[in-house]
Amino acid sequence: MQYLLLIYESEAGRPDVKPEEMNAIIAEYGAFTASIKASGNYLGGEALAPVSTATTVRVRDGKPTMTDGPFAETKEQLGGYYLVEAKDLDEAVAIAARIPGARFGSVEVRPLMKFD
Repeated sequence: MQYLLLIYESEAGRPDVKPEEMNAIIAEYGAFTASIKASGNYLGGEALAPVSTATTVRVRDGKPTMTDGPFAETKEQLGGYYLVEAKDLDEAVAIAARIPGARFGSVEVRPLMKFD
């Protein structure tokens, strides 16, 4: 089964994080990604640009409108994702718990819907 692991964290960040600590976190992400590629769980994933670059599109009465910024104001913002293959929710949660950002923010685990 496929699961999307959505990584949320405050974009305000942790102002007390030193550059060498940030480099260590980035290295952890690299090691995590390599491990799920090696295990065959990895299907895809990317980091996202800041929410200040977002554009929200709505169509009402057939007319599209655009708004700068994210859909909703929240304490944590979607910063990236992994698409993984897991045998069940337990395995997907175990993978999500290994994502470095889970220590600072949260990881939402969502199964993909299958349309036959």
